[in-house]
Amino acid sequence: MSRPALHNHDCGHAHAPHAAPPTPKIALTPSRRRIFDILAAASKPLGAYEIIEEVAARAGKRPAPMSVYRALDFLLEQGLAHRLASRNSWLACGAHHHGDEPVAFLICQCCGCVAETRSEALAEGIAALARQSGFTAQAQVVELSGLCAECGGA
Repeated sequence: MSRPALHNHDCGHAHAPHAAPPTPKIALTPSRRRIFDILAAASKPLGAYEIIEEVAARAGKRPAPMSVYRALDFLLEQGLAHRLASRNSWLACGAHHHGDEPVAFLICQCCGCVAETRSEALAEGIAALARQSGFTAQAQVVELSGLCAECGGA
């Protein structure tokens, strides 16, 4: 069985180096580009109001929350960002995968480290589950909460 591909979002632990989030191949408005850059540079998933504060610090002007949410929705639709529903936060996509590919996030309850992972077995299992139920998945995100290796995980 193949090992899942991991992309660790920096949590302060000594992990193997990881690739930076891909540079978007689509043209982004200055506002969307700023938000993508903020997510890409962040060492952890960010909440919308953390993003607003960072935009205000960089641009000198506080954006309306609705404009930030619209930009985040666009980045999600384009596969440039992910939303962690359990944390109500966003992070730049760093796994260089296709938008319809299932993604699992391994979230450490202790340090908050997030590893983005995918695997053929996960994709096959989700596809079989959806088929059995006559369901067509639009988004395929799994969140696992536990302990990373540095904090006492296996």
